[in-house]
Amino acid sequence: MTDDTHTDTLRTPIVAVLGHVDHGKTSLLDKIRGSAVSEGEAGAITQHIGATDIPLATISTMAGELVDPDDFDLPGLLFIDTPGHHSFSTLRARGGALADIAVLVVDVNDGFQPQTEEAIDILRRTGTPFVVAANKVDTTPGWNPQEGEPIQRSLEAQSERAESMLNEKLYEIIGQLSDAGFSADLYWRVQDFQKNIGVVPVSALTAEGIPDLLAVLMGLSQRFMREEMAIDVFGPGEGTVLEVKDERGFGATIDTVVYDGVVKNGDRIVVGGQNDPIVTEVRALLQPRPLEEIRTEKKFEKVAEVGAAAGVKIAAPDLDDAMAGAPVRVVRDRPVEEVIAEVKAELAEIEVDTAEDGVVIKADTLGSLEAMANALREAEVPILRAEVGDIAPRDIAVAETANQEEHKAILGFNVDLLANAERELESADVKLFTNDVIYQLIEDYETYVEERKRAQQETVLDKVVRPARFRILPDHTFRQNDPAVVGVEVISGTLQNNRNVGYFEGNEFERVGGLSGIQKQGEDVDEARAGERVSIAIDGPTVGRDIAEGDTLWTELPEKHAKILEQELREEITADEREALSGYLDTRRKRDPFWGK
Repeated sequence: MTDDTHTDTLRTPIVAVLGHVDHGKTSLLDKIRGSAVSEGEAGAITQHIGATDIPLATISTMAGELVDPDDFDLPGLLFIDTPGHHSFSTLRARGGALADIAVLVVDVNDGFQPQTEEAIDILRRTGTPFVVAANKVDTTPGWNPQEGEPIQRSLEAQSERAESMLNEKLYEIIGQLSDAGFSADLYWRVQDFQKNIGVVPVSALTAEGIPDLLAVLMGLSQRFMREEMAIDVFGPGEGTVLEVKDERGFGATIDTVVYDGVVKNGDRIVVGGQNDPIVTEVRALLQPRPLEEIRTEKKFEKVAEVGAAAGVKIAAPDLDDAMAGAPVRVVRDRPVEEVIAEVKAELAEIEVDTAEDGVVIKADTLGSLEAMANALREAEVPILRAEVGDIAPRDIAVAETANQEEHKAILGFNVDLLANAERELESADVKLFTNDVIYQLIEDYETYVEERKRAQQETVLDKVVRPARFRILPDHTFRQNDPAVVGVEVISGTLQNNRNVGYFEGNEFERVGGLSGIQKQGEDVDEARAGERVSIAIDGPTVGRDIAEGDTLWTELPEKHAKILEQELREEITADEREALSGYLDTRRKRDPFWGK
């Protein structure tokens, strides 16, 4: 038998369902499953681990005249349940997304929300083809539900008012897709699905539009992915870890989606781990029991082998360090070193560039870790360490070693804080940020850095000498010396008490004395602003000899303070203080061009 005969079998396309947390992803999947079961096809639909396999015959029954099974040679569709509510299309298969195609669920009433934007971002980056399920059409005021009907037939049964209200919302979603850089239209108007995104109006409650959604997914897979679905049925299995879970009686197991070849009981496998790839042997392949047997004691039944595409729970020794998102490879008749190298190479593609100083990031899967690293790179936030998994005491210890205070932070995406780490955190000088929307997480961190900066600047601003230029008023000498008391007008800047003052002789600054008091309308004050007239006491000079009425004086700025004001606090000081600062620096720099730089 030649090798070509192996690859004429087409596998089931893997469909990921993504979208904002309460837009109806789960209820849509449940409805598709439920409809399949209620069509009397319970035996045909199989539950996999983390996935549901719906064969072509069932899809054809549900979609009615929209899907003629004779037009298709793909076996059906495998819907993946996204772990948590995170768009897991960041999980990979050989450098691409694990999902062949995606459904982006958007609530027609809500439009795009933060997680919708995030899912779109991931789909764009991985180049995954997708359709939009515009869910909850049944909430349109005056809607007349047509249980399980194709959407166009359902629209014919609606009043003009209900239809136009729905159209308005659908076109808003099409507009939002366009803002995100995707040309889109209602799916029956799309001529070329490779250039345009099809929008399918659906209801997870009444199943309206579900026939259309299944038909579009089948059509797209058949037309554009047929070649990718051709696999070597008997070849060594390849898959991706969805989740690592402890199961009673089995220890650590990996929920895996197999997208190529076959995994058999007893196979030697290589799995991506926290440190090095794990080499182990399959002890059991577990699938959920069929729907009608679910009441039995044991949740799983053992199977001898699993072929792509399928979800399966693999029980094997030493899986504690396996990572969600990591590759799984069957060794079969190849040198094990070669397979280890393959797994390492695939993991290396996801290596995050780390710096000498930066924040610690933790995420639930490799894919989300990578998405986080990309977003942080765009925000110019350096990363000290990046790992998959919950936040542990050692993460806090690592975060504390950061050089800059603002980098003593942990950003956790979709992960928990372990109890022993919680105790550590109470006494540690580390700030923890957690969120299940990546850009929200980064925004929270940036806000914190911003506020820290502002607080520091305010502290520095309190201590720094402010620039000021002021003029001694004619006929306003109240005392000639010990101390000299004169009336002045502040021309620009802020005149503060207890500062040295002087004047420029050419480009040379001559100090004349120090302020020992400022009075405004007979009251003692700490400072006077531009435009104010006050009387001041100056220790040191004598009026008529060292200073004279009509003279312009300056507050003396220490060089270090002038530098801080010009380079760090320029935006924090007022326009007239900037003017006084510029005048002071210009004169000083005529003599020494590098003064205060």
